[in-house]
Parts: sequence; C-alpha cells; structure tokens
Amino acid sequence: MISSADISALKVTLLLAGTTTIILLLAGIPLAWWLARTRCRLRLMLEAVIALPLVLPPTVLGFYLLLMLGPDGPLGRFSEMLGFGSLAFTFTGLVIGSCIYSLPFAVQPMRDAFAAMGDRPLEAAATLRAGPLDRFLTVTLPLATPGILTATVLTFAHTLGEFGVVLMIGGNIPGRTQVLSIAIYDHVEALEYANAHILSAGLLIFSFLLLLFTYGLGHRMRMIRP
Repeated sequence: MISSADISALKVTLLLAGTTTIILLLAGIPLAWWLARTRCRLRLMLEAVIALPLVLPPTVLGFYLLLMLGPDGPLGRFSEMLGFGSLAFTFTGLVIGSCIYSLPFAVQPMRDAFAAMGDRPLEAAATLRAGPLDRFLTVTLPLATPGILTATVLTFAHTLGEFGVVLMIGGNIPGRTQVLSIAIYDHVEALEYANAHILSAGLLIFSFLLLLFTYGLGHRMRMIRP
C-alpha cells in the first residue's frame, strides 16, 4: 500500500521536476540558440561543460555540488549572506542540482532543432522586414517546436528518476527533500518489495507513456509540416 510518506515523496518529486523543467526551458532556449548560431571558439568548451553530467557519476557531481551549496561553499556563503541560510539539504538546493544535472537533456535537443533549421527561413522573414525578435518568436520557435517538446519531456522524465545527485545534496528528509527514487531505495532496504514495486512500476509506466506520446506527437508534427 502507498503510505502518506510515499505521497509526500511524489509531491516533492513532481514539484522538483516541474520547477527544474520550467527553469531549464527559460534558460536553455536562449543558450541553445546561441550554441546553434555562434562561431565563438568557446562554444566547444561550453558544450563539453554542458554535457559533463552525461558522463560524470552522479555521486561525483553531487559531491562537488554539496561542497558548493554547503555553508563553506561559495553559493552557500552567498545564500547565508542574503539571509537565506545554507542551500544544502533544502528544496532550493535540490532545484539547483537538478538544473545542472538535467542541463544537457534540455539544451542539446533544442540546439539540434535550431541548427537543423538553417538560415533560409530567417532570411525569408527578414526580406519581409521582420525584426530579430519577431523572427525568433514567429519563425524560430514554431519550427523548433519538436525539439523544444523533446527537451521538455526528457528534462521532466530525467528529473523524476534522479537519485545520486539529489541524495548527496538533499539527503533524505521526508516532506522536504525525499523524492520517489529515494523512497524506493528506503523500501528496498526495509525489504518492503511490494511498496517498491508499486512506486517503481508507476514511474516506469508514466515515463514510458510520456516518451511515447512525445515522440509520436513530434513525428506527427514533422509529417504534416510543409
């Protein structure tokens, strides 16, 4: 049976995934656009930094984030100077860690979508006297919708399953930093396999249906696009 603690972990997980996705979309769209268009020599280095969470063990990333967010870290000291206290073992710390850990899942699909557009649609809009912002809002974003949709779903789904990073940064505080992946781990440690099965199967089915819907919708959009 699902306990009240499991429901609380579900709420924290959904809130974390939703917050992380919104932040990464707002920050990732201009970043992905810049990466797709720039010829700056620093682009390759920045892309490598963004992709680091794909190859780094989550515990390594979580450890260094914990040092940064703790009371002796630069972000932790800055937060305490503002009167907010340490960011480690808080929901805000989880959001910061999740944004960094899920950054490549947000930026890379959108960067590829922007790069695949080419210059012709924007040049055609420019000949109609559309300004840079107008071209971006009315041409670039609609054409990149499949990539943006993919980035949204991948970021949300990836955040749902985070374990190592959130455990290192947030610990396991029920109602505050305990997410579903940690709740599943707790059930397994306590040999409560029935509870672990329910939560794990729920995450598995939800993630699969979410990806199936997204890829199906993206495929349909590409098929009907002239």
